[in-house]
Amino acid sequence: EAAAGAGAPAPAAKAEEVEAEGDEAGEAEAAVAPAPKASAKPAADGEGGRIKASPLARRIASEAGLDLSGLEGTGPHGRIVKADVEAAIASGAKPAEASKAPGRSDAAPAAEAPKATPAPAQQTGGGYSVAAISAAASAQTRDLVDKLGMPYEAEANNGMRKTIARRLLDAKQTVPHFYLTVDCVIDRLLAVRKELNERAGDGVKISVNDFVVRASALSLRKVPAANAAWTDEAVLRFKDVDVSVAVAIDGGLITPIIRKADTKGLAAISSEMRDLATRARDGKLKPEEYQGGTFSVSNLGMYGIREFSAIINPPQSAILAAGAAEQRPVVKDGALAIATVMTVTLSCDHRVVDGAVGAQFLAAFKKLIEDPLSMLL
Repeated sequence: EAAAGAGAPAPAAKAEEVEAEGDEAGEAEAAVAPAPKASAKPAADGEGGRIKASPLARRIASEAGLDLSGLEGTGPHGRIVKADVEAAIASGAKPAEASKAPGRSDAAPAAEAPKATPAPAQQTGGGYSVAAISAAASAQTRDLVDKLGMPYEAEANNGMRKTIARRLLDAKQTVPHFYLTVDCVIDRLLAVRKELNERAGDGVKISVNDFVVRASALSLRKVPAANAAWTDEAVLRFKDVDVSVAVAIDGGLITPIIRKADTKGLAAISSEMRDLATRARDGKLKPEEYQGGTFSVSNLGMYGIREFSAIINPPQSAILAAGAAEQRPVVKDGALAIATVMTVTLSCDHRVVDGAVGAQFLAAFKKLIEDPLSMLL
């Protein structure tokens, strides 16, 4: 699971109609055509200079913002087919706005499908945006599924799902992730938790995740270099420790924030987290309650996941993924013993958090988790 910092759930869009591209049956499925060359004689059928291209080729080109007028088709009678468009994208051909067909008359424009306006996104070396390449890949997936006759139901992506997808894609494309993992023995933590809950009485139930949030916040205070964000001009060192906590909701994920978590005790963190999680699942969070944060925590331990790595939530520079607590054989004082162990993995943005900084954070975290009474001081 990855914390995406997505916005509150948006109304679902209308379901898309599933369309099949039957005209593409003659196109090769696995063959990769050589990169099409710009041609002084683009594929045209003689009817006012109209470009000959298959419907699927037009659709992929439109979604990628590619001008077909500069391509030479490899299909029957010079027809531009899917492989030609995909090869052009892969070779780094220029987007539509940067290209113009050689030898074309402005009085006879090609009657091709309207071109999509490329969304602002990370650019690749060939001039195409990540969004354009993603759109082409999506069209190819849809075409293959339709061609193979695989039964499915198309569930329209709502605003929240699109936001999550965009942010996760951007994070993996632009943030150089690296990962550090450590095992924490939490038998003492479980004993302290049990005693605190028994003493607190009704209405208070401190969870293991509350300890994780508290330990993360205190570790960031001890290792402030991990509480930062990257910009091209400077690294931003945050003065407050605001911990975003991933919460699964219907159809997605949201990350409500415990503000100034390093100044709050376990009971306060527990109470605030329960309130935020409840309102998150009801879609009642205010934007300021989930936008921002300086560090994230994601916990899949309740699902029995032993360990996992999470995707960083920009502009943050790190996220801690906590797995399930389970009994494992360990060596204590030279003898074999059984202990309750929780594995945590820290995902770091290497532009901001160097390996030594990440290791210092995890060392501080492990010390706090394994000595839970120190978190009560």
